[in-house]
Amino acid sequence: MDMTSALQALLLGIVEGATEFIPVSSTGHLILVIDLLGFVGTPGKSFEIVIQMGAILAVVAIYFRKLWGLAFGMVTDREARLYVRNLLLAFLPALVIGATLYGPVTRFLFNPYVVCAALIAGGIAIILIERFRGEPTAHRVEAITPRLALAIGFFQVLAMVPGTSRSGATIIGALLLGVARPAALEFSFMLAIPTMFAATTYSLYREWSALTWDGAGLIAIGFASAFVVAFAVVRLVLAFIAKIGFAPFGYYRIALGLVMLAVLTTR
Repeated sequence: MDMTSALQALLLGIVEGATEFIPVSSTGHLILVIDLLGFVGTPGKSFEIVIQMGAILAVVAIYFRKLWGLAFGMVTDREARLYVRNLLLAFLPALVIGATLYGPVTRFLFNPYVVCAALIAGGIAIILIERFRGEPTAHRVEAITPRLALAIGFFQVLAMVPGTSRSGATIIGALLLGVARPAALEFSFMLAIPTMFAATTYSLYREWSALTWDGAGLIAIGFASAFVVAFAVVRLVLAFIAKIGFAPFGYYRIALGLVMLAVLTTR
C-alpha cells in the first residue's frame, strides 16, 4: 500500500462520511472524486461498498438508544410499533425495486455526466420545495400515516440514480408530503439503517467474486474515516438544518453539478 493510495482512500472515506446523510449524494460525490483521482484501490466496487458500512455504523451508534427502545418496546409500546411500522413500509419499495433494477442502474447510470445532471435537477427541486411547501401535518415519526410512509419509500427509490441522494430524496419527499423538518430528518436517518445495510449486503453479494485481501488496508482506512466523519456530520447537521433549512444544499448541488460538467467537457 503506497502513501498516495492511502491518502486517496482517506479522502474518499471523508467524502463518504461527509455526504452520506446530507442531501447532496454520497454516491455521486464518490463517482466524481474517484474519476478525478483515477483511484484504483480494490477490485470491482468493493471499496465504495464497504466504506458505506462505516457511515451506517455511525448512525447506529448515534441512535443506539432509540433503536434499543424500539426493539424492546414493540411488544408493549404502541408508539414504538407505529415507528417500526413506518420504517418497514418506507423500506419496502427500495427492497423490491432496488433488487430488481440494481443491474441496469449500475451498468448504465453510474457515470459522472448522469451525476452532474442529477445534482443540478435535485438542487432545483430542493430550493423550490423548501420555498413553496405548505404547513406540516405530521410533527413526529409516529404520526406519519402508513400511506405517507409508503410514499416516502417510493421517493427513496429515486436515489438509485447516482447524484440524486438517498437522504435528499427521503427528506424532501417527506417535506413535500407534509412531514415537519425535524421528523423528516430523523425518519431519513433511521430509514438509512435498514436501506443501506440491505443495499450494501446485496452489493457485496454481487461483487463477492472480486473480493480479495488485496487492498484490505485501503478499505480499513476508508471505513474508519467514513465512520468518524459521518458521526460528526450527523450530529452537526441536525442543528444546522433545524436553523437554516435545506436551501443551501440545493445551491451547493447546482454549483457543483455545473462546475463538474465544465471540468468533464473541457479536460
